[in-house]
Amino acid sequence: MKNKSKLVRVYKVLSMFFIFFIQIYWYKLSRKPEAEWEKLWMNVGKRFRRTLFELEGLLIKVGQIISSRADLFPRPLIREIEVLTDNVPPSDWSEIQEILEEEWGSNYKDFLLSIEKEAIASASIGEVYKGVLQNGSTVAIKVQRPHIDSVVQTDFRTLDIVIWFANYFLPIPKRFINLKVLFSELKQVIERELDFTKEKETLLYFQERFKGREIVQIPKVYTEFCTSKVLVMEWVDGIKITDSTEIDQLNVTRKQLAQRLIKVFLPQWLEPGIFHADPHPGNILISEEGRIILLDFGMTGEISKNDASAFQSLIESFLAKNYAKAVECLSRLGFLLPEADTRMMERLLAEWMNFQPVQMTEMDLIAFKRELNLMIQALPIQVPTRFVFLGRSFVTIEGIVTHLVPEEEILDLGKPVFMEWLMSQGNKWSFIWQWIQSQPIFGVFHSVTEFLKAPEKLELMKETEQRRQFQFTIYENHKKQLFHMTLFGLTGAAAGIYLSNLVILKLFIALSAVSIAGYAMTSYKLKKWMKYMHKKR
Repeated sequence: MKNKSKLVRVYKVLSMFFIFFIQIYWYKLSRKPEAEWEKLWMNVGKRFRRTLFELEGLLIKVGQIISSRADLFPRPLIREIEVLTDNVPPSDWSEIQEILEEEWGSNYKDFLLSIEKEAIASASIGEVYKGVLQNGSTVAIKVQRPHIDSVVQTDFRTLDIVIWFANYFLPIPKRFINLKVLFSELKQVIERELDFTKEKETLLYFQERFKGREIVQIPKVYTEFCTSKVLVMEWVDGIKITDSTEIDQLNVTRKQLAQRLIKVFLPQWLEPGIFHADPHPGNILISEEGRIILLDFGMTGEISKNDASAFQSLIESFLAKNYAKAVECLSRLGFLLPEADTRMMERLLAEWMNFQPVQMTEMDLIAFKRELNLMIQALPIQVPTRFVFLGRSFVTIEGIVTHLVPEEEILDLGKPVFMEWLMSQGNKWSFIWQWIQSQPIFGVFHSVTEFLKAPEKLELMKETEQRRQFQFTIYENHKKQLFHMTLFGLTGAAAGIYLSNLVILKLFIALSAVSIAGYAMTSYKLKKWMKYMHKKR
């Protein structure tokens, strides 16, 4: 891997980010027009992409995560780094051979009849080689890149510095994303991916999960040859899902393939458990029989029971057109900010779901897209950090489905799949109840109940707001008193210096130190209290 020197990597990454910070601050202070900001983000994206290609390693993964967050980062930046892929130059065969023999404790020829010394695939963390076991089985051998653990730890430390600086000094909208939590989650996923034992366990988990399903195929694992740095799997031949010519020659239609893809991933998104977090086209093949072949289970995520239940309710709400319940589910999942107007969100969801694609032929598409982007940015919504990898999985599959059947609507494709899943695995009675709740007669009862409770809610809100205002005033008064005390102490210290009186000088310096410490403590308490109040509102 290029640039193995730790100091070189640290210097290149830190210098790149600090130049970005300075440029952003300068543009903000200079009040640059929007056109200039677009040029800045485009240049930032170009340099970011060049540096990531040069350094490789963990940084490629970071770039891929950022490129999937168009809701957080400027579009010109996203456009420049969307092309980031895991295709990096393979390592020298001598280094790979050394890892194999070190992990297996013997010459690799004792286990393999043959192995191709050119990598079939080479990514940022592992490389895949084609080989034949002594029993004649053709296998895919995934080997961890040499020195990658050292490179990753260096990158983690460097990114930790960058995120600390950005979190405290960069003028980014904190409400949209918690950088520390995102970094912690990224670190956890990468560390898991570095241990091939975890990937082996995930492969076995998915084999059990999809056992008996004819539409999906998971490669067999040769556990006796697997270690923390080597993973040996069944070699599976298939057609790349982006190979249009080969796909069109299969006995299954593109629409059937798209729905099979949704059938494979929908349960992963809606049921508690592990999901494939990196289903890009290179990790999905199609067999001659039309089965979906899933590869590379290094990057995965997990959905809790509570989140799975909320996502199921959300989709049921959309299908039943119960937008009040949909907004409630979004809030439960953490997608709505505390200040969100639920009634407004209900109306927007209803308008969005009732929008007909044919209407787009009658309007200016560029103006419509610009208006839609501005509306989304203005809405009080956020993507919780724990759903970053789930969102990546969903967006990637959506892109593949759109490529397979560009003329079809993904909701039209997904609805029958969801209904089939609902009747077999989900809670169909919950869906029926959602539908009943969405009916006008039920809405009347709901409105009457809300109306009767309104005076009580208003009184409670008024009382709560008064208490908050009172507590805020107390904190502010304490800060003012301590600030005045600090000024008084500094003035007294200056007088002590002027009068050359050591006693007065020490006394007022001590007073200043105590008041400054008190001011800092009170400010910290106020900030913590306001953050807590923001969550409670």
